[in-house]
Amino acid sequence: MLDHNTSESQFEAIGNFHRTQESDIPKSDSGDNRPTQTRIRIRIPKEYHQEPVISHLISEYGLTVNFNAALLGVKTLDDGWFDLELNGTSKQIETALIYLNDLDVEIWSNSNNPDEETW
Repeated sequence: MLDHNTSESQFEAIGNFHRTQESDIPKSDSGDNRPTQTRIRIRIPKEYHQEPVISHLISEYGLTVNFNAALLGVKTLDDGWFDLELNGTSKQIETALIYLNDLDVEIWSNSNNPDEETW
C-alpha cells in the first residue's frame, strides 16, 4: 500500500482523507464523556523520530491508539507516516489533535466536514 518513496500527494490521495486545519478540530462539549473514535493519518517530521509523539497520545491524553498502517524505518532520514484510529472521549481527542497541531504534525482526516466526524 505505502512504499518508502511515498510523497505527500500520494498519501493524501488514499481514500477520502484531506489535510486538517486547526479550525477543522471540533470543539467538544466539556461534559460529554461518551467514548468515541476517529481515524486520522499523520506525517511526523524526521526531527521528531526520537520523541514519543504517539506515546504521548496514550500517556498524556488517555487515548487508545490503533495502528492501521505505518511507514517509518529504523535508520531512515525520512518522515514517518501513520494511519491511526483514536479512541477516547471527544475532549481527549480534541486536546490530542491540538497537541499534534502544535508540533506542526500534518494531520489528515477522512471527512470533508468536521461535523461528520464520529466524535
